[in-house]
Amino acid sequence: MAEKPVLSVVIPMMDEEEGIPVLFDRLIPILKNTRRSFEVVCVNDGSRDETLAVLREHQARHPFIVIVDLSRNFGKEAALTAGLMQSIGDAVIPLDADLQDPPEIIVEMLDKWDKGAEVVLAVRAKRETDTALKRATANAFYSIINSISEITIPPNAGDFRLMDRAVIEALKQLPERSRFNKGIFAWLGFKTVTVEYERPSREVGTTKWNYRKLWNFALDGITSFSSAPLRIWSYIGVMIAGCALLFGFVVIFKVLILGHRDVPGYASLMTVLLFSNGIVLIGLGVIGEYLSRIFIETKKRPLVIIRKVHRVDQDV
Repeated sequence: MAEKPVLSVVIPMMDEEEGIPVLFDRLIPILKNTRRSFEVVCVNDGSRDETLAVLREHQARHPFIVIVDLSRNFGKEAALTAGLMQSIGDAVIPLDADLQDPPEIIVEMLDKWDKGAEVVLAVRAKRETDTALKRATANAFYSIINSISEITIPPNAGDFRLMDRAVIEALKQLPERSRFNKGIFAWLGFKTVTVEYERPSREVGTTKWNYRKLWNFALDGITSFSSAPLRIWSYIGVMIAGCALLFGFVVIFKVLILGHRDVPGYASLMTVLLFSNGIVLIGLGVIGEYLSRIFIETKKRPLVIIRKVHRVDQDV
């Protein structure tokens, strides 16, 4: 029987055919230098190119590579979760395939894990490789979610971190389908230390994220870890009702005390109606976001469908 790995590196992949050789040429020597048994769990998230074929070629030369082949594209959050569930190492590290999370940090992570840390969080010291707009929106997102959520999600930290097996076992107890992994990792707790690194530019290929996906990702994060948007609309409703009541008193005062009987103009009436209807529709939209996630959770569909798990010793 093959030796149980001490370290598992989990890498979600979608259309990474060109980058896989560069990734393994850089990652494998680092893992071997740790002098620990290890596995590399690669999750093929519905790639449309030859990602699976290239992975199989590398697996033939490197038996420690495990390939989790999903039936279609389920998204990075789901693919990463599938890889974490398949990992069996005592320590598990999620890693992006684009090498923007430098694997050299793994050595420092393992050192802090050896000293008793249960989570070693990699924090970006700088985000110079991101555009000014992306940095601004990211900072705004973390400011908002940390101000309305009961947990604190570390800014400038992605999925790149080391997690002890105890953390992974706790993660398996969270069955939710709408997953925001950064928030889930923070919610789990455990003894956490940080390491800083400077994030380089992507070496091969282009990012799969666009602003629409980032917006949906932000909505998942906010709705998963805060009910504040729902409460806010209660306060807004009370405020608008109070303003309407106050305006009613003003009208009564003008008619009964001052004797003014002017009829409000069409423009002001339409403005009030449109504003009120807009507020109602926005509130319904917020409720709809939460309701859609309740709908997804109640169906209890599996997070992913795995076509096959390729291991050198056995294919599942």
